[in-house]
Amino acid sequence: MGNNRGGDILYISVEKHKDNLLIQFKGELDHHSSEIVRQKIDQQYLDHGLKNIILDLRGLTFMDSSGIGLIMGRYKNCLEKKGKMSIVNDNPHVDKILKMSGLLKIINVYPTIESAIENI
Repeated sequence: MGNNRGGDILYISVEKHKDNLLIQFKGELDHHSSEIVRQKIDQQYLDHGLKNIILDLRGLTFMDSSGIGLIMGRYKNCLEKKGKMSIVNDNPHVDKILKMSGLLKIINVYPTIESAIENI
C-alpha cells in the first residue's frame, strides 16, 4: 500500500496465536492505508472468532491520526468480545503519538511480542 507523500509503503503481517490476533506493521500507517488495514484486521478477527488483538508497532516509520482511529476501532471490537488489546512498541515517535492520543491510559504497551502474549 503506497501513499502520496513518497514515503514508505505499509506492510502488515496478520497471524493467529491461540485466542490472539497478532498484527505486525512495517512502514507508514496513514489515511492512505488505514482503511485497507482495518478491513484486513476486522476480517481476520471476526471470521476466526478471536478474542484479543496484539498490535506490533515497532516497525512503523510514521503514523497519523487515522492510525489512532484504526487502533481505537479495534480496541472497541475487543471490548465488545470481552477481549483485550495490547501494543508492542519501542518506537519513540509512535510512543509520543500514543501518549498524546490518550491510548496509553487504556491499552497496555510491552517491549516484545512475547511479553504482550504472556500478559494479555
